[in-house]
Amino acid sequence: MTLKVYTSLLLLFLVNSVWTRTVRQVYDELDPEHWSHYTSECPRECFCPPSFPNALYCDNKGLKEIPVIPARIWYLYLQNNLIETVSEKPFANATHLRWINLNKNKITNSGIESGVLSKMKRLLYLFLEDNELEEVPAPLPVGLEQLRLARNKISRIPEGVFSNLENLTMLDLHQNSLLDSALQSDTFQGLNNLMQLNIAKNSLKKMPLSIPANTLQLFLDNNSIEVIPENYFSAIPKVTFLRLNYNKLSDDGIPPNGFNVSSILDLQLSHNRLTKIPPINAHLEHLHLDHNRIKSVNGTQICPVSIAVAEDYGFYGNMPRLRYLRLDGNEIQPPIPLDIMICFRLLQAVII
Repeated sequence: MTLKVYTSLLLLFLVNSVWTRTVRQVYDELDPEHWSHYTSECPRECFCPPSFPNALYCDNKGLKEIPVIPARIWYLYLQNNLIETVSEKPFANATHLRWINLNKNKITNSGIESGVLSKMKRLLYLFLEDNELEEVPAPLPVGLEQLRLARNKISRIPEGVFSNLENLTMLDLHQNSLLDSALQSDTFQGLNNLMQLNIAKNSLKKMPLSIPANTLQLFLDNNSIEVIPENYFSAIPKVTFLRLNYNKLSDDGIPPNGFNVSSILDLQLSHNRLTKIPPINAHLEHLHLDHNRIKSVNGTQICPVSIAVAEDYGFYGNMPRLRYLRLDGNEIQPPIPLDIMICFRLLQAVII
């Protein structure tokens, strides 16, 4: 289980660099006689590296418009400019685009020409972070694998905008203006292969509805969530990394076995209002509970198995797997209770 999860996450976060490196290797020994051809096609505002002819670097140029993109381009870098519009004309010949980075511009929803994005049939990665979007742009390319929309002004998600994005593995909406009303029961419908969903730093008061069942990483930090519904995580049985730091969770807002979920390996509940450690599962490896209101910790009570069983060396194969426990910023006084060490034999770090 753990090996499969880490393999999937490795693919999710390293695919960018692996893919780019592979393409670079293909063109590292490009015949110099072709360089002049690539240079003549290159927009004068941009840089076209001869050793990487599929890439076009137009970042940090003070551009207000997107230049005409050559047909050969797969990777397009337009971040850190003053671009306000995304129209169809510059992309007329760029039918092979896989990756577009438009972070840190001035793009609004009205500045995106209708249908321009969905016509990019081969696009896999779309970065529109740090712009001025007020809703998720639509329609989107059906082949997208990553959509990054962090740090905009998004408060609306159009109905059905994700319904055809079956290949999407990462959706980043953190630091926007989403309220609970923006996340309906069918908002994420169609995201059958989503692995990471980031809705941190919004204005949510409730856990979002209908998270895709295959989600591995769910980030909900810096909201105002007070309650975890009963059996909430049974609908997302593969969730492995769960972040709920900087919310308003109290003991009463967590069901008796709310976090006793075998799939969760990393649970982060820092900066909440807890006065005791909630029941955890024996599979949990990292637990962050710093900066709550916990006054004491009792290893016998929080141990996922009985202390008597934990003391039995024959139990080693199934003993609790907790390796990292953070409790600083509470009202707990050292030393660490002995029963904590008896229960969690694999602990490598305890911070009080």
